[in-house]
Amino acid sequence: MASRKNTQLQSEEWFGTMLAPGERATLSVVITQSYAGNNISIPVHVWRGEKRGPTVAVTAAVHGDEINGTGAIRRIIREQPFDVVAGTLVLVPVVNILGFEHCERYLPDRRDLNRSFPGSTGGSLASRMAASFFKQVIKRCNYCIDLHTAALRRTNFPNVRADMSDPKLAEFARAFGAELIVESKGPKGSLRASACKIGCHTLILEAGEVWKVEPTVVEYAVRGITNCLQFLKMIDGTLDEPEYRVETNTTTWVRAKQGGFLEFHVAPGDIVDKDAPIATNTDLVGMQRNVVTAPRDGIVLGMTTIPSVAPGDPICHLAFPRTGTLHKISGVHASLSAKTLHERVRGDLARSMLITQADPQSL
Repeated sequence: MASRKNTQLQSEEWFGTMLAPGERATLSVVITQSYAGNNISIPVHVWRGEKRGPTVAVTAAVHGDEINGTGAIRRIIREQPFDVVAGTLVLVPVVNILGFEHCERYLPDRRDLNRSFPGSTGGSLASRMAASFFKQVIKRCNYCIDLHTAALRRTNFPNVRADMSDPKLAEFARAFGAELIVESKGPKGSLRASACKIGCHTLILEAGEVWKVEPTVVEYAVRGITNCLQFLKMIDGTLDEPEYRVETNTTTWVRAKQGGFLEFHVAPGDIVDKDAPIATNTDLVGMQRNVVTAPRDGIVLGMTTIPSVAPGDPICHLAFPRTGTLHKISGVHASLSAKTLHERVRGDLARSMLITQADPQSL
């Protein structure tokens, strides 16, 4: 625990502990009970600045198997890459502790915690956990950054999702510094949608895969969190601007028409033209069945990481920027140095896939 510093601000109670301005501490929040009747708590790190400012929560593993965000929050707690000078930062490495302990997305009752907010004190296990976390943490915050990954057997190129019709949230989302922003309010019952309804301006970052702490994804998340805190003047420094910025409210999954084994021709973050080959679907001895193509110009937002597919399985998640936007950024995209974070994360996400050139004869 850090030493207490003199200030005109008052101490505040956080989860049963009084914290003075300039003080930080790792505390525990009881959110449910075990089958044995024992309290189950999650660790929460609270970091107060010495000046007045907003309260910001950074949360991860609301889906218990999505732990890239856990890696990012742990890095901030352990390495302290900045000093909070104003406001209060609330870091929650794992929200869904029961799913996390079993490497599962869902809770033991098979409910999705991220469809259970704001929750109910008289509801299911998921609903009661959601209500406890929402009351004790989210209701005290002005902003929240909720860190996610793609679902099982998929990966996402880093992208921020936020309700851009809210001017205050739109500014916060742009400050994160992601190249891709998907405009949406979030599913009913999600932490993001429920928090926004009570005035806690919340965005999510979708990046990488489940069950992993991917180095460049962690770097991307920490950079974004740092940018947002700088934007709110909670820490010193200047924002790290993205290589380009695309905002869209239109995405679609390209799905397999037939079962088979895929040979990929694109990677997460790639720009694709209309009718460009995304993957070739073959049988198990390599005979071509069909070529999967892009329905229109777009950016690869996410992909399946498993090459075997059944009819209807999702293959590639495409984002469609507004008319003319893709043409403007294609030059920037092509000229990026391999040393940029954009290119390093793009390369890392593609490393576990076999990506080949499409056979011109098959197009």
